[in-house]
Amino acid sequence: MITLIAAIGDNNELGKNNDLIWHLPADLKRFKKITTGHHIIMGRKTYESIGKPLPNRTTIIITRNKNYKVEGCITTDSLEHAIEIAKKDENAFVIGGAKIYKKAIDLVDELDICEVHRTFDADVFFPKIDTNIWEEIKREDFKSDEKNIYDYSFVKYKRKN
Repeated sequence: MITLIAAIGDNNELGKNNDLIWHLPADLKRFKKITTGHHIIMGRKTYESIGKPLPNRTTIIITRNKNYKVEGCITTDSLEHAIEIAKKDENAFVIGGAKIYKKAIDLVDELDICEVHRTFDADVFFPKIDTNIWEEIKREDFKSDEKNIYDYSFVKYKRKN
């Protein structure tokens, strides 16, 4: 199974200037818990914004630059090849960025979305989730607190048959 995992604002905002536009510790903690031990697929810009391979995960970087190599990571030139590499994992994750999400949304089995309930100034956006294709199967809503300054929800979608 391949799951696309993302955090998005009310207008599908993802980030700005190749960086996150909010700090939500609950989402980061959940992301770590869910993806640890699995393959994570990302574009080169997303990898460079993180800056290093994430611990206890197999990092697959998609780039058109054939000479791009990162110690401890797998590089490939296509999303399809990245998915093929990750197939041996019972649940691999596509973690961004915007161009990868746009291509991957038609190829993945599930969406695991953190909805951050606010609008943000952004320059990259998540593709619209088409409810004719995706069915919401689980939702957990949370109010802001001393650590997480925005209301947010964890929402899981499954592709309709």
